[in-house]
Amino acid sequence: MDGVSETTRSERLELVDLLETLTPQEWETPSLCTGWTVQDVAAHIAWAPVAGPGESVIGMARSGFRLNTFIADSARRWSRRGPAAIIGQLRTNAATGALPMGMPPLAGLTDAIVHGLDIRRPLHREHPLPPSAFRPVATFFLATRWPATAVVGGSARRRIDGVRLVADDVGWSHGDGPEVHGSPEAVMLVLAGRPVGPDELSGPGAETLRARL
Repeated sequence: MDGVSETTRSERLELVDLLETLTPQEWETPSLCTGWTVQDVAAHIAWAPVAGPGESVIGMARSGFRLNTFIADSARRWSRRGPAAIIGQLRTNAATGALPMGMPPLAGLTDAIVHGLDIRRPLHREHPLPPSAFRPVATFFLATRWPATAVVGGSARRRIDGVRLVADDVGWSHGDGPEVHGSPEAVMLVLAGRPVGPDELSGPGAETLRARL
Protein backbone atom coordinates (compact mmCIF):
# COMPACT_ATOMS: atom_id res chain seq x y z
CA MET A 1 0.00 0.00 0.00
CA ASP A 2 1.50 3.37 -1.01
CA GLY A 3 1.62 6.47 1.20
CA VAL A 4 -1.48 8.11 -0.26
CA SER A 5 -3.55 4.94 0.05
CA GLU A 6 -2.40 4.33 3.62
CA THR A 7 -3.16 7.92 4.66
CA THR A 8 -6.58 7.68 3.01
CA ARG A 9 -7.34 4.46 4.88
CA SER A 10 -6.23 5.99 8.18
CA GLU A 11 -8.30 9.14 7.69
CA ARG A 12 -11.37 7.13 6.72
CA LEU A 13 -11.08 5.02 9.87
CA GLU A 14 -10.55 8.10 12.04
CA LEU A 15 -13.79 9.53 10.69
CA VAL A 16 -15.64 6.28 11.31
CA ASP A 17 -14.46 6.34 14.91
CA LEU A 18 -15.87 9.86 15.27
CA LEU A 19 -19.19 9.06 13.62
CA GLU A 20 -19.74 6.15 15.98
CA THR A 21 -19.84 8.62 18.88
CA LEU A 22 -22.43 11.01 17.43
CA THR A 23 -25.85 11.62 18.91
CA PRO A 24 -28.94 11.77 16.65
CA GLN A 25 -28.84 15.56 16.97
CA GLU A 26 -25.21 15.69 15.87
CA TRP A 27 -25.96 13.62 12.77
CA GLU A 28 -28.46 16.33 11.79
CA THR A 29 -26.02 19.23 12.35
CA PRO A 30 -25.52 21.43 9.28
CA SER A 31 -22.12 20.70 7.75
CA LEU A 32 -19.77 23.09 5.96
CA CYS A 33 -21.38 21.93 2.69
CA THR A 34 -24.26 24.36 2.21
CA GLY A 35 -27.60 22.58 2.60
CA TRP A 36 -26.05 19.28 3.69
CA THR A 37 -26.21 17.79 7.17
CA VAL A 38 -23.37 15.82 8.74
CA GLN A 39 -25.31 12.69 7.80
CA ASP A 40 -25.59 13.80 4.16
CA VAL A 41 -21.83 14.35 3.91
CA ALA A 42 -21.08 11.02 5.56
CA ALA A 43 -23.49 9.27 3.17
CA HIS A 44 -21.84 10.94 0.18
CA ILE A 45 -18.36 9.71 1.07
CA ALA A 46 -19.77 6.29 1.93
CA TRP A 47 -21.48 5.54 -1.40
CA ALA A 48 -19.94 7.86 -4.02
CA PRO A 49 -16.86 5.59 -4.23
CA VAL A 50 -18.98 2.52 -4.94
CA ALA A 51 -21.75 3.96 -7.13
CA GLY A 52 -21.99 1.96 -10.35
CA PRO A 53 -22.38 3.42 -13.85
CA GLY A 54 -26.04 2.42 -14.07
CA GLU A 55 -26.93 4.16 -10.82
CA SER A 56 -24.98 7.24 -11.91
CA VAL A 57 -26.70 7.48 -15.30
CA ILE A 58 -30.15 7.15 -13.72
CA GLY A 59 -29.24 9.75 -11.08
CA MET A 60 -27.92 12.20 -13.67
CA ALA A 61 -31.10 11.86 -15.70
CA ARG A 62 -33.21 12.38 -12.58
CA SER A 63 -31.20 15.56 -11.87
CA GLY A 64 -31.57 16.98 -15.37
CA PHE A 65 -27.92 16.17 -16.13
CA ARG A 66 -26.77 18.88 -13.72
CA LEU A 67 -23.73 17.40 -11.99
CA ASN A 68 -23.86 19.24 -8.68
CA THR A 69 -27.60 18.64 -8.41
CA PHE A 70 -26.98 14.94 -9.02
CA ILE A 71 -24.31 14.84 -6.31
CA ALA A 72 -26.53 16.61 -3.77
CA ASP A 73 -29.61 14.53 -4.60
CA SER A 74 -27.59 11.32 -4.34
CA ALA A 75 -26.16 12.30 -0.96
CA ARG A 76 -29.62 13.00 0.47
CA ARG A 77 -31.05 9.80 -0.96
CA TRP A 78 -28.19 7.70 0.45
CA SER A 79 -28.50 9.56 3.75
CA ARG A 80 -31.92 8.02 4.30
CA ARG A 81 -30.25 4.62 4.75
CA GLY A 82 -29.27 5.77 8.23
CA PRO A 83 -26.14 6.05 10.39
CA ALA A 84 -25.55 2.33 10.89
CA ALA A 85 -25.51 1.62 7.14
CA ILE A 86 -23.34 4.68 6.50
CA ILE A 87 -20.76 3.62 9.08
CA GLY A 88 -20.72 0.09 7.75
CA GLN A 89 -20.09 1.26 4.18
CA LEU A 90 -17.36 3.67 5.31
CA ARG A 91 -15.57 0.80 7.06
CA THR A 92 -15.82 -1.28 3.89
CA ASN A 93 -14.38 1.58 1.83
CA ALA A 94 -11.44 1.90 4.21
CA ALA A 95 -10.74 -1.81 3.88
CA THR A 96 -11.05 -1.98 0.09
CA GLY A 97 -9.64 1.42 -0.88
CA ALA A 98 -12.72 2.13 -3.01
CA LEU A 99 -12.57 5.23 -5.22
CA PRO A 100 -15.18 6.99 -7.37
CA MET A 101 -15.16 5.80 -10.98
CA GLY A 102 -12.28 7.19 -12.98
CA MET A 103 -10.78 9.17 -10.11
CA PRO A 104 -7.12 8.98 -9.03
CA PRO A 105 -6.04 7.94 -5.52
CA LEU A 106 -5.46 11.58 -4.58
CA ALA A 107 -9.18 12.24 -5.09
CA GLY A 108 -9.95 9.67 -2.39
CA LEU A 109 -7.53 11.31 0.02
CA THR A 110 -8.92 14.75 -0.80
CA ASP A 111 -12.46 13.60 -0.06
CA ALA A 112 -11.36 12.05 3.23
CA ILE A 113 -9.57 15.21 4.36
CA VAL A 114 -11.99 17.88 3.17
CA HIS A 115 -15.24 16.10 3.95
CA GLY A 116 -13.76 15.19 7.31
CA LEU A 117 -13.41 18.94 7.95
CA ASP A 118 -16.95 19.50 6.65
CA ILE A 119 -18.16 17.19 9.40
CA ARG A 120 -15.77 17.90 12.26
CA ARG A 121 -15.73 21.69 12.20
CA PRO A 122 -19.43 22.29 12.91
CA LEU A 123 -19.27 19.62 15.63
CA HIS A 124 -16.17 21.20 17.21
CA ARG A 125 -14.35 17.86 17.04
CA GLU A 126 -10.69 18.61 16.41
CA HIS A 127 -8.44 16.29 14.46
CA PRO A 128 -4.95 17.39 13.37
CA LEU A 129 -4.46 17.55 9.63
CA PRO A 130 -1.79 14.94 8.85
CA PRO A 131 1.36 16.60 7.42
CA SER A 132 1.65 13.68 5.00
CA ALA A 133 -1.74 14.64 3.55
CA PHE A 134 -1.41 18.40 3.31
CA ARG A 135 0.99 18.72 0.38
CA PRO A 136 -0.59 16.15 -1.96
CA VAL A 137 -4.11 17.42 -1.31
CA ALA A 138 -3.04 21.06 -1.78
CA THR A 139 -1.35 20.04 -5.03
CA PHE A 140 -4.52 18.24 -6.14
CA PHE A 141 -6.65 21.35 -5.62
CA LEU A 142 -4.21 23.63 -7.43
CA ALA A 143 -3.81 21.22 -10.34
CA THR A 144 -7.55 20.69 -10.87
CA ARG A 145 -8.94 22.49 -13.91
CA TRP A 146 -12.43 23.14 -15.23
CA PRO A 147 -14.78 21.29 -15.53
CA ALA A 148 -13.52 19.19 -12.59
CA THR A 149 -13.36 22.34 -10.44
CA ALA A 150 -17.17 22.34 -10.40
CA VAL A 151 -17.19 19.48 -7.90
CA VAL A 152 -14.24 20.54 -5.70
CA GLY A 153 -15.44 23.92 -4.47
CA GLY A 154 -14.45 25.94 -7.52
CA SER A 155 -11.03 26.91 -8.82
CA ALA A 156 -8.46 27.11 -6.04
CA ARG A 157 -5.98 28.80 -8.39
CA ARG A 158 -8.45 31.55 -9.23
CA ARG A 159 -9.44 31.97 -5.59
CA ILE A 160 -5.89 32.66 -4.42
CA ASP A 161 -4.74 34.55 -7.51
CA GLY A 162 -2.76 37.67 -6.63
CA VAL A 163 -1.77 36.62 -3.10
CA ARG A 164 0.89 34.38 -1.62
CA LEU A 165 -0.84 31.78 0.53
CA VAL A 166 1.33 30.41 3.32
CA ALA A 167 0.54 27.39 5.50
CA ASP A 168 2.33 27.99 8.77
CA ASP A 169 4.29 25.15 10.37
CA VAL A 170 4.51 22.95 7.26
CA GLY A 171 6.80 25.01 5.05
CA TRP A 172 4.27 25.36 2.20
CA SER A 173 3.38 28.41 0.16
CA HIS A 174 1.93 29.17 -3.25
CA GLY A 175 1.47 32.25 -5.41
CA ASP A 176 2.81 35.78 -5.63
CA GLY A 177 1.59 38.95 -3.98
CA PRO A 178 0.65 40.07 -0.47
CA GLU A 179 1.06 37.19 1.96
CA VAL A 180 -1.83 35.42 3.65
CA HIS A 181 -0.90 33.19 6.57
CA GLY A 182 -3.01 30.47 8.15
CA SER A 183 -2.79 27.11 9.84
CA PRO A 184 -2.62 24.09 7.53
CA GLU A 185 -6.29 23.44 8.28
CA ALA A 186 -7.32 27.02 7.47
CA VAL A 187 -5.33 26.95 4.24
CA MET A 188 -6.94 23.65 3.28
CA LEU A 189 -10.38 25.18 3.81
CA VAL A 190 -9.41 28.11 1.58
CA LEU A 191 -8.25 25.77 -1.19
CA ALA A 192 -11.50 23.81 -0.90
CA GLY A 193 -13.67 26.94 -1.00
CA ARG A 194 -14.92 26.49 2.55
CA PRO A 195 -15.51 29.27 5.10
CA VAL A 196 -12.82 30.11 7.63
CA GLY A 197 -13.09 31.99 10.92
CA PRO A 198 -12.45 35.76 11.01
CA ASP A 199 -9.17 35.30 12.90
CA GLU A 200 -7.83 32.29 11.01
CA LEU A 201 -6.12 34.24 8.23
CA SER A 202 -3.58 37.01 8.72
CA GLY A 203 -1.23 39.13 6.66
CA PRO A 204 -1.58 41.98 4.18
CA GLY A 205 -3.54 39.88 1.66
CA ALA A 206 -5.99 38.39 4.15
CA GLU A 207 -8.88 40.77 3.51
CA THR A 208 -8.58 40.30 -0.25
CA LEU A 209 -8.76 36.54 0.15
CA ARG A 210 -11.61 36.58 2.67
CA ALA A 211 -13.75 38.51 0.20
CA ARG A 212 -13.49 35.56 -2.22
CA LEU A 213 -14.64 32.90 0.23
